[in-house]
Amino acid sequence: MDGVNQSLNLGDAASLFLAGLPSEEKSSSQQEIYRFIRWFGWERSLTGLTPAEVDNYAEQLSLSDTDYARKLGLTRNFLAYAKKQGWSETNLAVHLKARKGKARPRAMPKQEMKEAVPLTRQGYAELQAELAALQSKRLEIIEEIRRAAADKDFRENAPLQAAREQHGQLAGRIREVEETLKSATVIGDENKTNLKVNVGNNIVLRDLDSGEELRYIVVSPSEVDPAKGKISSASPIGRAVLGKEQGVVVEVAVPAGKLRYQIEQIEPSF
Repeated sequence: MDGVNQSLNLGDAASLFLAGLPSEEKSSSQQEIYRFIRWFGWERSLTGLTPAEVDNYAEQLSLSDTDYARKLGLTRNFLAYAKKQGWSETNLAVHLKARKGKARPRAMPKQEMKEAVPLTRQGYAELQAELAALQSKRLEIIEEIRRAAADKDFRENAPLQAAREQHGQLAGRIREVEETLKSATVIGDENKTNLKVNVGNNIVLRDLDSGEELRYIVVSPSEVDPAKGKISSASPIGRAVLGKEQGVVVEVAVPAGKLRYQIEQIEPSF
């Protein structure tokens, strides 16, 4: 494993992986790969990721996502590629296994609550668009770094130095926008219902980082069926939404910090 590969963090490794995919395959894989990266953190060292952490990610996803088997497959491709490229000493892909059953409760580190940032829906959408453009530009810079690094004379490699500086600036802005989106509260939407999430409700959640909509039915632990979108009221997402009203933003603790979801819709289950 060379020096460049040893220093790869999860975000850069994902960018390199996605840059090498055909356009159609990249489009279908990018959202799920970035979900995996957000879970552990963009700057997390790839070599520092443990099998137990990857197994825990698979376990939590299998209990809260109706399409988890396909999504695990996309992430598994990324981890297998990382091993093939020598970016990881262990093939972590084998630890991404779809399963059914209860998730074991795991202690999560306490995170300091950040002050909410009020944004209009338009302002939030503009930040999302900027983030997408920055991430796309970052892929281009990663490719420039890879081409410039092919020149083994690093002492006078001006293109490599310039690309690295631009990459650092982009990375800083990406982190800034991501933090703003994580702390954002969308204002200006009036709710005329006081219906609160309870066991038996159909709910629609919006991931405030990616904009993805997730549909679930909250059920008792004995009725869990991920294939039908039924999540346990005792799961991390279930515990976060119970008793909350439509429009409320909830947080779910993950190793990298917290994921934020807005409750878009609550319906009785018939």
